[in-house]
Amino acid sequence: MSIEKLDKASWATYFDSMSKMLTGKQAEIDVESLSLGAQVESRFAPLNGITYDHKSELLEIMLERWEHNIPNVTEIWVDRDGVSLNSIRVVDSDGLEQIIKLRDPLMLPDPHLAASANRPGPGAGAPR
Repeated sequence: MSIEKLDKASWATYFDSMSKMLTGKQAEIDVESLSLGAQVESRFAPLNGITYDHKSELLEIMLERWEHNIPNVTEIWVDRDGVSLNSIRVVDSDGLEQIIKLRDPLMLPDPHLAASANRPGPGAGAPR
């Protein structure tokens, strides 16, 4: 595990390239501050992408059903395992910290394959 502070000049490029690799992951967004405490904004929703706009200083996290915007970003930290991104910590100008935790979706078995595995085959249950 490696935690690294990203240089502000690279934010837009970094998220443009990482967004492609993050599609299909799930994201949980936690908001933390002294006045709010710790609150969960979103619980592991499918992630469509993350972008940063230098002009508006806005980080956009696009989830399957909605967008979460973080304005006035001052710091971005990433937690990586090799090439895999585990989390992103974003600090805004008010000191509010938002942590985006990433994970792969649970891979459930194909329901058709599971049903056929539980179905008896020909001649099953017949007396011998």
